[in-house]
Amino acid sequence: MATSLKNLSDYSSANITNISSRKFAIIVSEWNTEVTEALYQGAYQTLLKEGAVVENIIRKNVPGSYELSLAAQWMAQQTDIEAVICLGCVIQGETKHFDFICNAVAYGLTEVSLKYNKPVIFGVLTPNNQEQAMDRAGGKHGNKGDEAAITAIKMLGF
Repeated sequence: MATSLKNLSDYSSANITNISSRKFAIIVSEWNTEVTEALYQGAYQTLLKEGAVVENIIRKNVPGSYELSLAAQWMAQQTDIEAVICLGCVIQGETKHFDFICNAVAYGLTEVSLKYNKPVIFGVLTPNNQEQAMDRAGGKHGNKGDEAAITAIKMLGF
């Protein structure tokens, strides 16, 4: 569903599992920092709101979205990490670079999730411009970080 038709911060509280003893990794791309910091705040605050303990939320930064896959693998291989939330923003440009990065990250995160049998959440915005990114990082369409955190929680309760 297009985010223009749904607020990313709205979610059903059905299937919300107790996460007070669960450990999460949040990996944040440093590229498009204004956007990714807002995504991080959304994910972090949502985890806390739903019962996560501060000490059980580990943050790691990577230079860009492409690096999310390897960092996710490093975190997922740790047996105490139960879910990995990956946050990034790749804004459409004038070249095909956008397509290559987005496809590589989506594929890489899927592979890590399947390899380690853990939720590895794709919280990467792929907007056409900065305004669309901000609209989805706490703006008029909610916060993709909120959605990513809830997705991780719901997958842990599956």
